[in-house]
Amino acid sequence: MRHFVVAVVLLLTISTGLWAQEEARNEVSVQGTGFFTKETTDSGITHQPTHSGGLLTGYRLNVNKWVAVEGNYGYYRNSQRYFATAGTADLPTNVHEVSGSVVFKIPTDTVIKPFLLAGGGALVFDPRDVSAIDQQTRGAFVYGGGADFAVHKNISFRAQYRGLVYKAPDFDGQFALDKVTHSAVPSAGLVFRF
Repeated sequence: MRHFVVAVVLLLTISTGLWAQEEARNEVSVQGTGFFTKETTDSGITHQPTHSGGLLTGYRLNVNKWVAVEGNYGYYRNSQRYFATAGTADLPTNVHEVSGSVVFKIPTDTVIKPFLLAGGGALVFDPRDVSAIDQQTRGAFVYGGGADFAVHKNISFRAQYRGLVYKAPDFDGQFALDKVTHSAVPSAGLVFRF
């Protein structure tokens, strides 16, 4: 037990020292995205969502020159398409993403600042104009990477790729899917630091 307490105190001391090495900087980002989901088949049903564009907004807190934490909200509008021998279904859907990630930054002395990220969140699939089907939320694993390109002292251009891994929506069993799927979400936009 004593070793555990010493380890925790040491970890807190090191963390405080790392935090003090660099003044915390806030970032707000606004990006345009693509939303490309992989086709999934299970039990004779094929889930083939349409590809679409969207919007990703985020807040990032730089803990030090190596690590940051961020929270994002994404909005995409597509159709969830289901194909089976019995027929097809096309559900126009609003997709909302809420996610958080740890960002691992690679410090450089250039205008290009690369980073990797990993985290989790939720995707809310909300059918539009279909009152008989309720919205469904799916947990998601988020991973990715990208780079910030300094334009000005407080403004950067960000280009990144994020992957979302989650269970394909089946709208509470109305479509017999029990498979994990993947959405590729490339994005680009502006970052404002303050």
